[in-house]
Amino acid sequence: MSVRARAGRGIRSRKAVEEMRAYHPPLEGRGGKLRLDFNENTSGCSPAVRSALRRMTSATVSMYPEQETVRARLAKYFRVVPEELLLTNGTDDALHLVTDTFVERGDEVLIVEPTFAMYRFYSELAGARITALRYNATMQFPMSALLKALKRGPRVFFVANPNNPTGHVLNAAELRKILRVAARTVVVIDEAYFEYCGVSAIGWIRKSPNLIVTRTFSKAAGMAGLRLGCIFTNRDNAAVMRKAASPYPVNAAALTAAYACATDKAYLRETIREFRKSRAELIAGLKKLGVEQFPSAANFILTNMGERAKDVVRGLSQRGILVRDRSSDFGGLGYVRITIGTVAQTRRVLRALKEVL
Repeated sequence: MSVRARAGRGIRSRKAVEEMRAYHPPLEGRGGKLRLDFNENTSGCSPAVRSALRRMTSATVSMYPEQETVRARLAKYFRVVPEELLLTNGTDDALHLVTDTFVERGDEVLIVEPTFAMYRFYSELAGARITALRYNATMQFPMSALLKALKRGPRVFFVANPNNPTGHVLNAAELRKILRVAARTVVVIDEAYFEYCGVSAIGWIRKSPNLIVTRTFSKAAGMAGLRLGCIFTNRDNAAVMRKAASPYPVNAAALTAAYACATDKAYLRETIREFRKSRAELIAGLKKLGVEQFPSAANFILTNMGERAKDVVRGLSQRGILVRDRSSDFGGLGYVRITIGTVAQTRRVLRALKEVL
């Protein structure tokens, strides 16, 4: 029996929604645990952000949010002009706005999986045809197959750089090659993990009319709970996208926090210094434990635990440590992603892994 038939007593939904795979967000009850499962900044946000939020008044909360001052400040922070920047309710909202603006039903959308689930999610919601290439077992990016597919001129190509969950990063030369071939395609480069690798395409938005870059304050900035994302593209694209955007996409608390975050670059520098030390210890510790791992330019490491994967995830959870089982992304058991926290947190997870293994 079809979904449409089973739902006969309810309101009929769009066919694209009925055919979508459901997305299951993080489970509840993560508070108070060592959260190494969703690539958050486990140190939290900048003290400047917390101070700014405490200074919010009841008048600020009761007003509709005004974003232009913050947008101008963030444009300066990111070295663009305000007309090249849109603020969104997290990167999820940015991706939704891309599909709302540029994807018609039946258009081809190209992705390389496994990757961030929302590229497929919003494309399917728009009724697009998904063409999915794959990383291989050694996490090699399918560049040749991608360039061949781009020559067909799909409507949109989504790519995370670095990619989640593989950790692979495309360098500047590879990104330029993609843009040259994809002249008829909207290329969306998701730079959620930019701060951990330093590779960015934002500087190319004026010369590449088909380029859209997204960023988030959910990772390195430690503001996942406030939901703030950014879209960078040329003025013409941005003007069209504003027509499809909500008039108040970002709440007042997120705007207040973003302004404060942009004034505290020292905190971000310290966060990245701590991350680099912690990553080195995690890589060395996993190697000592005999755990297969893949090179990562982001704030997580993808490992292959083999048949022990579910036991490892369960054993760490029993010790108050959450990691992410990504085996389903690769068609079987084995793959576990571990977010890189502070040095002290990395030492804790390595001790726990030694016990579990």
